[in-house]
Order: sequence, then C-alpha cells, then structure tokens
Amino acid sequence: MNYDACDKSFQKLNLSQKKGIVMGFFANLFGSKPKSADEYFNRGNDYAQKGKYDQAISDYTKALEINPRDAEAYVNRGVLYGYKGEFAQAIFDYTKAIEINPRYAEAHNYRGFAYAKNGEYARAISDLTKVLEINPRDAEAYVNRGAAYGDKGEYDMAISDYTKALEINSSLTQAYNNRGLAYSNKGEYDQAISDYNKALEINPRYAVAYSNRGLAYDYKGEYDLAVSDNNKALEINPRLAQAYYNRGLAYYHKGECDQAISDYTKALEIKPSYARVYLNRGAAYQKKGEYNQAISDFNKAIEINPRDAGAYNNRAGVFSSKGKYDLAIADYTKAIEINPSLAEAYYNRGNAHYTKGEYDKAWQDVHKAQSLGLQLDPEFLKDLCEASGREE
Repeated sequence: MNYDACDKSFQKLNLSQKKGIVMGFFANLFGSKPKSADEYFNRGNDYAQKGKYDQAISDYTKALEINPRDAEAYVNRGVLYGYKGEFAQAIFDYTKAIEINPRYAEAHNYRGFAYAKNGEYARAISDLTKVLEINPRDAEAYVNRGAAYGDKGEYDMAISDYTKALEINSSLTQAYNNRGLAYSNKGEYDQAISDYNKALEINPRYAVAYSNRGLAYDYKGEYDLAVSDNNKALEINPRLAQAYYNRGLAYYHKGECDQAISDYTKALEIKPSYARVYLNRGAAYQKKGEYNQAISDFNKAIEINPRDAGAYNNRAGVFSSKGKYDLAIADYTKAIEINPSLAEAYYNRGNAHYTKGEYDKAWQDVHKAQSLGLQLDPEFLKDLCEASGREE
C-alpha cells in the first residue's frame, strides 16, 4: 500500500500527560533544574510540543533514571524516537512499557505502528489485535490494523477493519480514505471514489483524500478529473509530494511528458527519497527519447530501493533502445531474480536475446512469459519463428 496515501493515525503527537505536578510548572517557569521524575517528564512534554525532540528525549531519559518503572515515560520517548525515524529504539521503549504494564493499549498501538514501519507486518497486526482485545471499541486500532493489512496486500482484511472502525465512529475520515485506497488497490475504483467522497463530505480540506480520488480517476482514464483533484489537494497543501506525483501520472497518461516531469521534479524537491517518483520521471524521459536522463533516474530509484524490479526492467528497456543488449539482459535478469513472476521482464529479455541472434534463449524466455499469462505480440512471434527456423 502506498504509505503516503494511507492516513495513519499514529503520526499525531499524542503524548501521555501527568496532572497536578505543580512543582514541575514552577521549576519550568523560573528555570530551576527539575528534581523529580515527574518534573523531568513534564518538561520533556513541553519540549516535545515545541518540536525540541532531542531535549525531550533527554528529559524522559532522566525521568527513567529516577523511576525506571515509568511506563508513560517509555511510551513518550518511544513516540519521539518514532518521529525521528529511529524505529528500533522506539520498539525497545514500547516493549519496556509493555513489560511494566502488559495491558497498556497505547504502547501496543504505537509499537504496532513501529513494527509496520519496519516492514514487520505480522508483529504489527499482533500488537493491534492486542489493543482490540483490551478495548474492542477502539476505532483507531481498527484503522491502524487495517493499514497494516493493506501494507501486506491483504486488502479484504483491511476493508473489513476499516468498516468496523466506521461502525464505531461513522465520521472517521481516515477510515473512509484508507478503505478507498484498499478498494483502489483491488481495482474497484468506483467504490474507492465513493469512500473518498464521504471523507471529503466530512472534511472538505482533506488534501490526501483529494489526491487519492484523483489517482482513482487516473486509473479509470479520467485524466482531467485526476488533474483537477490534485490541483485541489495542492491548493490545500502545497507541500504534498504525493499530489505532485499523482498529477504527474495523469499528465504522463495524457501524453504531456514535460508537465509530468515538472510535477515529478517538484515532488522530489519536497521528498528527495521518493523512489517511485524517480522511476516514473525516468519513464517520462524515456518516452521523450532522453535516454541518459532516464538512466540517471532509474539509477537513483535503484539506489534508494535496490529491490525494485520495475526499475531494473525499465532501465533495461533504455539500454535496449541504446543498443546495449548485454546491459539490458543483465538488468532484465536482475528484475527476474527480484520478482520471478514479472512476465514482462522475461518477454523483454527474450526480445533482447532475439536481437542478438540467441534464439534458444529467446524461446525459453518467451515460453516463460506465456506461462505467466502474458499476451505476446504476434508479429514478434512470427519474426522469431522465421529467424530461428522453428515453430513455437
């Protein structure tokens, strides 16, 4: 599931609070050094709310040195490690909190998010299921577990969880948004659009829902509506990289490659590690015949995500266009190693072998592509038959 498109409630800064610590208030007011664990804890919260995460972490650590059984301090410190992208450390802190209080639902909730960010979806789902055992009416936990199922590609399970969340809270916009994304990933675009509409009825300023609806329109071939929705998303949030990316896709599908490249470039200015944007900008350069630029973008996509079979497949296509068939074959082979079910890569590699006069290897790849359900170009098959002197 596209992480940017999926609204995940863990991201909100929602720190545990301790009330009635009057001494802590005056210590902060007059700048004196905190003396108790609670004073360090509360000052840590103050720092966190101001975005001073390192200072907040330091104060939570001092609170824990004084009181190592403070589960809330572990959770709050874990939240901030998560904000900093240090998910292993966050998981450690949430685990310590759970050891102190095994029924600390919030700790299970946050640890589930951290596991999901680490790609440990089974553990994420286990934690979020524990939250629901503790509180079966926790709509947020259903949303979060649904996001984990979506990340695993289990879209029906995700839809079920989002639906349960909405039964508990029918105004939960993120549940409509995320369920729409799951429907979209299943190819049920009208149902997806219906859910995005409901989210936008509740919150007309929901930029991510506009962008996601635009993507659903793009999948349906309604490119002008796709551009319009992403325009609206960017009016609301000009820093939404996803909206530039999705609008770029629509422009690309309209054949407006320069506009697409411009939008992809803006997305990368906001989010330089956005691998799929490099992949698609490379495709736009490839379509324009600007092969060196295309290769550069595919290289960057592979640098960010060395397991991206599509990037190797696309770069191989450019090498073929440049007549560098050995490099192309090497890239197609790498794509197949990563994704042995990528029929297109077998077909393309077969085509490269055919161009080199390696007809037996070409036939092997063609037959494999056919076995994976790919419809082959009859003209290519005819040429291969004639060149190799054999039938299929």
